[in-house]
Amino acid sequence: MSHDPRRPSTPAAPASPASERPSGPPADPVAELTRRLGHSFRDRALLDEALTHRSYHNERKQQAPRHNERLEFLGDSILGAAVTAMLFERLPDVREGELTRRRAELVCEAGLAEVADTLDLGAALLLGRGEERSGGRRKPRLLASGVEALVGAVHQDAGFEAAAALVKRLLGPRVGDTRGERDHKTTFQEWAQRHRSVTPRYELLEMEGPDHARSFRVSLQLGDEDYAAGEGRSKTEAEQEAARVALLRAEEETRAAERAAAERAAAERAAAERAATERAAAEEARVAQAAAQDARAAEPDPER
Repeated sequence: MSHDPRRPSTPAAPASPASERPSGPPADPVAELTRRLGHSFRDRALLDEALTHRSYHNERKQQAPRHNERLEFLGDSILGAAVTAMLFERLPDVREGELTRRRAELVCEAGLAEVADTLDLGAALLLGRGEERSGGRRKPRLLASGVEALVGAVHQDAGFEAAAALVKRLLGPRVGDTRGERDHKTTFQEWAQRHRSVTPRYELLEMEGPDHARSFRVSLQLGDEDYAAGEGRSKTEAEQEAARVALLRAEEETRAAERAAAERAAAERAAAERAATERAAAEEARVAQAAAQDARAAEPDPER
């Protein structure tokens, strides 16, 4: 390819040690991606194809004669088979329905996009100009498709066992993240929509640590308010933690509101009781006064 938008147009200088470049993207995102994948491609053309989005292919057919959709199709099937085998092996006591649910959680768009984040896959993708301008490197759909294409490329490069091993490396640590109960994000979203008429938003604040011990921190926002924050080993885990913290805060706010409402109701009842007592006393006084007046009126006039 005559021009790669992932790299500077001038020849890149040799990569310096990480300590000498504490910030900014790596000089060669493809090399970084290959290192994180843990697979050295014998056929580099397969890797290039897996990273080429259709938008780039449409603009540069001579430099990029293939795009990644065929590899994505292949990788999707391999992912499903590899994840199914992994869950079957690791969870011998889990019933079929629960295995199906867990597999869906692992291979869904959001889950694969999160895997792409840990690989920094977005930085290595080849995108057309329009897709680049629209933020394609952060779009979950493109990132998830890229992961599937990479799995397909590894299969074509080294066979099913190598592709299945890659799937285990990427998704194996997440098997324990799936839960049988309803997740905190769903529960809190229902609370927020019911009580605040808004949908929570999650913003990635920071991502720290080496590849094998990555830490994510996210903010949960309700409207313009930073309502809660959470940390975790993955973005999904951090979002779940933020939602859990938000649920605790919401529960406390609900209890406080209930206490305040109970106090207002008690004060209103006390005021109503005082008013009723005062009215009864006033009525009793009026009746007594009227009776006294009637008694005086009934007395004989001594002058008659």
